[in-house]
Amino acid sequence: QVQLVESGGGLVQAGGSLRLSCAASGRTVSSYATGWFRQAPGQEREFVGAISWSGSTTYSTDSLKGRFTISRDDAKNTVYLQMNSLKPEDTAVYYCAASESLLPPSWDYWGQGTQVTVSS
Repeated sequence: QVQLVESGGGLVQAGGSLRLSCAASGRTVSSYATGWFRQAPGQEREFVGAISWSGSTTYSTDSLKGRFTISRDDAKNTVYLQMNSLKPEDTAVYYCAASESLLPPSWDYWGQGTQVTVSS
């Protein structure tokens, strides 16, 4: 029902910035929230943050909240992840996901992921 495509990843120096995009298509009206996740090599997928239908945002840690910002452009049906002050430990494949349920979210639809590599 919902298709998600991430873009904007790449190679960046430590301290630099990237903006990831998550373009949605299909029956997006049923989504209560869009989240960002990341998965580093050899590690489990980690929740980064999310934005609800109303525009409220949440982040997994205070550190991420200070460096990352999630926003949404309804006209473009796109959710963004602005990443500043990037660190090598931010290197991962970043995924966006859409959830049709809350408390807990169900994360029903996923994008294919985009690689972010931060060099020191």
